[in-house]
Amino acid sequence: MTLKTKWINLIYNLATRSRKIGSFFTPLGALFFSLTIFSIIIISLLVDKLLGITDILPRSLSLILASLLFLVAFILIGWSVLTFLRAKGTPVPVSPPPRLVTTGPYAYTRNPMLTGVFALFFGIGVLLESFSLLVIFTPLFILVNVWELKAIEEPELLKRLGQDYVEYRKSTPMFFPSLRKIFKRIKS
Repeated sequence: MTLKTKWINLIYNLATRSRKIGSFFTPLGALFFSLTIFSIIIISLLVDKLLGITDILPRSLSLILASLLFLVAFILIGWSVLTFLRAKGTPVPVSPPPRLVTTGPYAYTRNPMLTGVFALFFGIGVLLESFSLLVIFTPLFILVNVWELKAIEEPELLKRLGQDYVEYRKSTPMFFPSLRKIFKRIKS
C-alpha cells in the first residue's frame, strides 16, 4: 500500500467515524491551515526584504485592488463555511457534511473556499506589495493545493460519495465557475 493510499484511507476513516473525532480534529486542521498561510506570508515578506523588492504598485491602486480581492475572498470563504455548517459539517476534510454539498457556492465550483483563499493570498500580496507573495508563493500554494486535491482529496471523496461525486465532478469546475452556469441559474 502506497503512502498516498494510506493517507486517503486515513482521511476516509476519520471522515466516516463519529462526529466526536471530527470535532476534535477540526480545530487542529483549521489551526494548521491558518499557521501555514501565516508562515507563507512571513516568508514572502522576508524574501522581498532580501531581494530589495518593494513598492511594486502605487499605494492607492494597491488599496483598491486589495479591497476588491478581500471582498471576493471573504464572500467565498464565508458563504462556503456557512453552506457546510448548514449541511451539518465543516470544510475540514476529517469532519465533512454527511452528504455531498451541491448548494450555495458549491453549485458553481467544487472548491469555492480555496478559490476564496487564493483571492485572499493575492489580496494580501497586493496590500503588502509583496512581489514574492504575488509571483512565487501564491502560485506555488495554488499548485500544491491542486496537487493535493487531485491526489488525495478527490480520491477520498470518490470513495466516500461514489457516483454522486463522479457526476458532480463532471458538471462542476474545480475553482472558477462557468459564466454560462451562473447566468442559467439567475434566469431560473
